[in-house]
Amino acid sequence: MIKYNPKDWFSLIFEFHKSDTLRKMMHILVLYAIYAFTFVYLKINHTNLTSNMAIHSLIGIVLGLLLVFRTNTAYDRWWEGRKLLGALVNTSRNLALKVDTFLPKDAVEKRKFFAEMISNYCFSMKSHLRNTKIASELIFNNNLTEDEFNKADHVPNIIAKKIYAETKIMYEESIISDNIYITIDDQVKQFTDIVGGCERIKKTPIPYSYNIFLKKFIFMYTMTLPFGMATTFEYLTIPITLFVLYVLVSLELLAEEIEDPFGEDANDLPLNDICNTIKKNLDEILI
Repeated sequence: MIKYNPKDWFSLIFEFHKSDTLRKMMHILVLYAIYAFTFVYLKINHTNLTSNMAIHSLIGIVLGLLLVFRTNTAYDRWWEGRKLLGALVNTSRNLALKVDTFLPKDAVEKRKFFAEMISNYCFSMKSHLRNTKIASELIFNNNLTEDEFNKADHVPNIIAKKIYAETKIMYEESIISDNIYITIDDQVKQFTDIVGGCERIKKTPIPYSYNIFLKKFIFMYTMTLPFGMATTFEYLTIPITLFVLYVLVSLELLAEEIEDPFGEDANDLPLNDICNTIKKNLDEILI
């Protein structure tokens, strides 16, 4: 995720980065400029056809509404993902604080277990959402072996199972009471709810038919736009239509990028920073 000062708006106008849509669209804009120039040249020099912007003005209103809905839907997914990651931070801290309160200070091994397993859960959830496995981010020992990690299809589930098992042992050994056991159990359940919510966002893209329809609509609108503008604007049609193409396609590209907010694109959520913050907080609380 790109970190910036939203109030420094003037410098942002001239800012370019690897995810900027202008870089991605450069070859499309060049081809479209050639297309628009060819059309306008033929229109001015070899035909007597007239045209007007009435139809494109009406269609543009509809297209604008569709793009607003598309962008808002993508941002809702991005923001819901951010809320779930915020819940992950809060749940991790709450569980650590409860364990710190309920366990005696000399229960070093059990305190260390929870610090490591909660941290492992967060890092494994991040990798799970990105369809990767990064062993170097996890802590391996008798509680979680590297062999278990390599064999597991859903590593967060394996880690949650181990936390449940350890909590049950603490209850059976009368280290914690039944009320405390239920409290910790509820906190661990929230971990599963969070990863389930993130999986729902990741695995449920915008409906295929709507996505295809919008792309076709943008294509047909921009390809016919020079015809509607050539008579009135002549060669000024080229930069005007290029700008319209850039705006419309950029909105669609940005929506595609943020609708899956758990990847490693520039505008995706800062999962690495969040996981590192959780690990730092856990070490401070429990160890």
